[in-house]
Amino acid sequence: MAKTLARILGYTYIDSGAMYRAVTLFAMRNGWVTNGKPNVEKIISGLKDIKITFRWNEKTEKNTTFLNGENIEDEIRQLEVSQNVSPISAIAEVRTEMVKQQRENGKNKGIVMDGRDIGTVVFPDAELKIFMTAAPEIRAQRRFLELKGKGLDVNFDEIMNNVEGRDKIDINREISPLKKADDAIVLDNSNLTHKEQLQWALEKVKEITGLS
Repeated sequence: MAKTLARILGYTYIDSGAMYRAVTLFAMRNGWVTNGKPNVEKIISGLKDIKITFRWNEKTEKNTTFLNGENIEDEIRQLEVSQNVSPISAIAEVRTEMVKQQRENGKNKGIVMDGRDIGTVVFPDAELKIFMTAAPEIRAQRRFLELKGKGLDVNFDEIMNNVEGRDKIDINREISPLKKADDAIVLDNSNLTHKEQLQWALEKVKEITGLS
């Protein structure tokens, strides 16, 4: 929804979750994750070598994530990355660097950004904050179908465990925990179609901006 909303408004879309996945992929490639445990010191020292950017792909009509100039959009969506992203994203220095890059991307406004701490930490003064949620089993099913659609061999139970595990870690972490901002509007899209939730969001934008 965030991607489509940005396209309709003519705004830049920034996927903060993809940024943490990119750091995770970089760490995994370098052997800095062992049995789900990140080597914090090596990851911190390697942050200086990480540059994450986003580009609109005209052919696929999708936002694409690049790590140091390499297209990693499909690779960061794989389950192995999902299973390791939460502990790495909880490292204070990683979050500091990613927030720095996110704020740099958004300094001129005109952006739509999604992520678990955008409204509370990255842009606490954002004009519109939407706290989007859905039942865990619905989110797991959506991810399952997404990965199956890409031809990947995935197991629903593993994805369900990953969704619940990530929520638990992200809600209870000390640095930038997952929580609703006091001034955020809740959107539970468990039973909404893509079109319905997009229309809901557009109405909220119109209320703030006066767009017709």
